[in-house]
Amino acid sequence: MKKMTHRQIAAMKTRENILDAGLRLITQHGFQNLSVEDITIAAGVSKGTFYTYFKRKEDILYEICTYAFRDIERRFIDDKNSSIIKKLTVFFTDFILEVQRYGINITREWIRDVIAPGNLCGQKNSGKWFADTDMVRNILSHSVRTGQLKRNTPVDALAYIITSQMYGMMTGWCMSDGDFNPSDWVKKFCDLQLKPMLYKYIV
Repeated sequence: MKKMTHRQIAAMKTRENILDAGLRLITQHGFQNLSVEDITIAAGVSKGTFYTYFKRKEDILYEICTYAFRDIERRFIDDKNSSIIKKLTVFFTDFILEVQRYGINITREWIRDVIAPGNLCGQKNSGKWFADTDMVRNILSHSVRTGQLKRNTPVDALAYIITSQMYGMMTGWCMSDGDFNPSDWVKKFCDLQLKPMLYKYIV
C-alpha cells in the first residue's frame, strides 16, 4: 500500500475537521438553519477550503450518515462463526445505537430525506435510505453466498422490508422526541419479526 504524503494527510485531517464541525453544529442546532459559513467558522477554515471537499452542506450530512454504518457492515461480514439471526441481531443493535449516537436532529434529516428523496444529495436513488437498503441487501446476499441462507432467499424484498422496519423505529423515536429507547426494541424486533421472516430461508 502506497504511503500517504504529508499533503494528503493534511488534506484528510482538514476534511475530517470540517465533518466534525458539521456534525457538532447539526447535533446542537439542527440542519435547516445551518449555513456553510457556520460550518467554516466552527472548523476554522475558509469557504474556499470547504468547497474543495464538499459541494454543499448536504454533502456533510450524507457523509456523516454513511461512513460509520459501512463499518457496521464490515463487522458483520467479518463474523464467520455466529448464526445468521445472532449476527443480524448484533448488526441491528449496532445500527440503532449508531443512530442514537448521532442524535434526533441528524436522524430527523435522514427521515426527511426518505420522505422527500433527492433533497439531501440532489440526485435520485441517493441518501441514507438507499445506502442502508443496499447495506442490508449486501448482508443478505453475502449470507446466501456463504451458505447461511438458501439460494431462493428473496434478498431484494427482504432488504426493503427490513430497512422499512428499522426506519419505522427511527421515525417513531423522532416523533416521540426521544421518549423511548429504540435499542431496547431491537431484540424484540429480531425475535418477533426477523426470526419468522427468515425462518424458512435459513440453511
